[in-house]
Amino acid sequence: MKIEKVCILGGTGFVGRHLAARLAEQGLRCRIPSRHPQRHKDLRVLPGVELAAVDNLEVYELKKLFNGCDAVINLIGILNANNDDDFRRIHVDLVDSITDAGREAGVKRLLHMSALNASASQGSSEYLRSKGEGENQAHTRGHAAMCVTSFRPSVIFGPGDSFFNRFAGLLRSTPGVIPLACPEARFQPVYVGDVVEAFSRSLTDRCTWERHFELCGPRIYSLRELVEYTGEVIGKKIRILGLNPSLSRFQARMMEYLPGKPFTYDNYLSMQQDSVCQGESLTQWGIQPHGVEEVVPGYLGGGGERGRYGQLRRPL
Repeated sequence: MKIEKVCILGGTGFVGRHLAARLAEQGLRCRIPSRHPQRHKDLRVLPGVELAAVDNLEVYELKKLFNGCDAVINLIGILNANNDDDFRRIHVDLVDSITDAGREAGVKRLLHMSALNASASQGSSEYLRSKGEGENQAHTRGHAAMCVTSFRPSVIFGPGDSFFNRFAGLLRSTPGVIPLACPEARFQPVYVGDVVEAFSRSLTDRCTWERHFELCGPRIYSLRELVEYTGEVIGKKIRILGLNPSLSRFQARMMEYLPGKPFTYDNYLSMQQDSVCQGESLTQWGIQPHGVEEVVPGYLGGGGERGRYGQLRRPL
């Protein structure tokens, strides 16, 4: 299958920006929709990138976006919902619209971003259940007309992420003690550069058609370890006060009413399942996964020894 032009939904976000840069390096043309294209002038400097103004993502608008594109990549997702309908509207209904519009526009390839532990029937949170249902819909509804591949990453890190950067900001404003919910929750963080490499290699790889792939880094950490490491990188001495399940739930119930919803009860439920891959991840593409310690100091910086001397091995 020959791929020359790709529409990236969610292309102005964290993963999308890295992916657009990677595909531009490969000589592919990318169309990236945005309600405010004037805010993303940095993307225009990438060769072959077209920013398209959109008012909505209904089927008729998506069909116009997809016209002339050989592939569509869906990266749109939310971690927190403002009301009961948000998760379903973004993770399920939008996927239905994407597959309908893709069929009508003659798109032959669909890459879909899901999440580790996504399952319509067994997900521990509404986020994971809606992600699982949307992933199922991408494959069942898109199968007749498009070759579909879905990806299930653990937490994604890298320059511009909302994981290590968010904890760094929190720790810098904390006097020295941080109450941490679910301190023993386990994650297998994956570098954004490795994620976009998997996406780019799978575009034309027939072996990935109609398959689901987990994406993880080389090492498993507890949340406590990741927060402690963030403190080391930025040179901030902290004491972590790990909360038990009851206090973790209470913290989630309180913090979901704060501006920006830094932690919600649905987040708490998601963390009841370890975000860890069950088998081989990136090595099946010949990608050697990058570890947290070799990447994070290069963009987080700070006054700590790790922050001063850590280097980014393969920047995007």
